[in-house]
Amino acid sequence: MNTVTRSILMACATSALTLTTACGASPQAPTAPVTGDPVETRPPNNPDQKPALEGQTRAPGMTTQGQMTHAVIASGLEHPWGLAALPDGRWLVTEKPGRLRIVTEKGEISAPISGLPQVDAKGQGGLLDVILSPSFAQDRLIYFSYAQPREGGNGTAVSRARLSDDGTKLENLQTVFQVAQTYDGDKHYGSSLAFGPDGKLYITIGERSDKPKRPDAQNLGTHHGKVIRINADGSVPADNPFVGRDGALPQNFTYGHRNPQGIAIQPGTGAVWTIEHGTRGGDELNLIKAGNNYGWPIAAYGIEYNGEAIPNAVTAVEGTVQPVYYWDPVIAPGGMTFYTGTMFPEWNGNALIGGLGGQHLVRLVIENDKVIGEERLLVGLGERIRDVAVGADGAVWVITDEEDGKLVRLSR
Repeated sequence: MNTVTRSILMACATSALTLTTACGASPQAPTAPVTGDPVETRPPNNPDQKPALEGQTRAPGMTTQGQMTHAVIASGLEHPWGLAALPDGRWLVTEKPGRLRIVTEKGEISAPISGLPQVDAKGQGGLLDVILSPSFAQDRLIYFSYAQPREGGNGTAVSRARLSDDGTKLENLQTVFQVAQTYDGDKHYGSSLAFGPDGKLYITIGERSDKPKRPDAQNLGTHHGKVIRINADGSVPADNPFVGRDGALPQNFTYGHRNPQGIAIQPGTGAVWTIEHGTRGGDELNLIKAGNNYGWPIAAYGIEYNGEAIPNAVTAVEGTVQPVYYWDPVIAPGGMTFYTGTMFPEWNGNALIGGLGGQHLVRLVIENDKVIGEERLLVGLGERIRDVAVGADGAVWVITDEEDGKLVRLSR
């Protein structure tokens, strides 16, 4: 991990009739007409639970028409977590142990960028998401989230810094948000980042997993289990829903979340969506609206990882919001984005979601805030897909959460 440049891996060549690959990249499965049958055929983890809303799970299967291929562009990344496109076509990639690198479209991997803060890289913690400032072309600011080491434990934090002109270091580091509570644990940091069309920064925060910490998701006096909304400089927007409420932290925007690891802004509407890593049978897609309670741990689908029922939880509680969609069994979601581009015009407006446990990329067709179709892509890659982004030409790029993590390009 100390070399300036890693080996460059190739692109796949595509003929009119046959997909061919290089350096071990396998082709997409042949396309077929839309069948309408759900892509999920396994029995649910909790067959006694029923969806509260029509179409809330196991949407009809959809299949992209035409040929697709994928290529491994770079490898040798150690558990990459976050992916962000630079204006010149290169990619910022975080590695969970605490390194930030730039990867070119040809697969050249830079030395670690200097100037990052120390991270608590254990369990699910470390250096996590990264995004560009909405005005990056002028200020060259990047924002990144991480597990911040503290006396007695750690907590999720978000910092920003200027990426130097030569891309080798971070300058003027500033912490813009840190979870108020310190906890000695190694799970459920949340930590996905997105800027809304109003310039506000949204941050997902997990409830830290352990059963004694779960009630924090319902406690507005903590940041755990929340979606946070702040101004770009870290200050609190005056129109946040809990500003001025006794016992509530003003950065909180929504609550009742377990471990949301993906967040994205819907093109056209500006709506905020999150993807939540649930229990067995409890992964959720949520439409985020100010002040809403999304239920965890009192309302949830699925069962505990050990097979037991979630203590004192039911699927619906008055005053809580149902997920738009849930998976049972789970896909174990990572990051998400909405597709906009010309390479796959039929995907425009669709959600793309990394599947960690599922080892695939999920495409969801959303109409009128409902999921009407689901497709699973990159099923032949055989690796945990952590994050997904769209390149300037409309190709889709993903990173895989492995010790030998890869940057992969999906294209026509």
